[in-house]
Amino acid sequence: MQKRKTVLDIQRMKAEGEKIAMLTAYDYPFARLMDLEGVDMVLVGDSVGVAVAGYEHTLPVTMEEMIYHCRAVARGLGQGFLVADMPFLSYQVDLREARLNAGRLIKEGGAQAVKIEGGEHVADIVRAIVNMDIPVVGHIGLTPQSIHRMGGYRVQGKQDQQARQLLNDARAVQQAGAFAVVLEGIPAALAAQITATLDIPTIGIGAGAACDGQVLVIHDILGLCEKYSPRFVKRYADAATLIRQGVRSYIDEVKQGVFPGPEHSFS
Repeated sequence: MQKRKTVLDIQRMKAEGEKIAMLTAYDYPFARLMDLEGVDMVLVGDSVGVAVAGYEHTLPVTMEEMIYHCRAVARGLGQGFLVADMPFLSYQVDLREARLNAGRLIKEGGAQAVKIEGGEHVADIVRAIVNMDIPVVGHIGLTPQSIHRMGGYRVQGKQDQQARQLLNDARAVQQAGAFAVVLEGIPAALAAQITATLDIPTIGIGAGAACDGQVLVIHDILGLCEKYSPRFVKRYADAATLIRQGVRSYIDEVKQGVFPGPEHSFS
């Protein structure tokens, strides 16, 4: 059995030029299956609100929901490095609350690191949590918790001023102590520039191939989320069709009296 990956393993992968494969997971079965296939990092994202709970966006997700899903995923992992999102309002109010909630995701949820959205304006929060010996992953560019300010899910960094700010944001979270940073929804050339500038790994989602790694939502790559289909998502399997076929066969057999058969009954 492989040992659990650590922060040092993730940083070594960048140094050695090995790409980092990261996926979201929200429960034990998915975590176990992706861990068996050797995923490097697993993110319990607040995207659970959209992919699993059916919310319109990530903002309603609570700390209690994040801890519940994180705990379930942790049970399914043997070697994947586990990161938990800090949901909206869990770190923006004050440093004390941010530190407490980060600690809960580690202590109660079983995470090895937390992820925080934002750049320069959250650098003090990143630093405070890192000073508790809790590893932090930054997240800049298209930050879903900021959809109301951004006017929706829009690519960030197209204008020169925006691009300069994202470079400053990337440097700020690195200087604050983050050991990696997610780059979401930014032009590929800008992501390549940030990746070359930083010493810490970059994990891209809709940010081109030059990032040190990639992350996608598991429900998106399996065709299980029909609410939206971002351009940056590649569908690797059509699990929705397979599930519907199984459900339809079950319904048909129940209606016809075929199931349960003698082999599924007790004498």
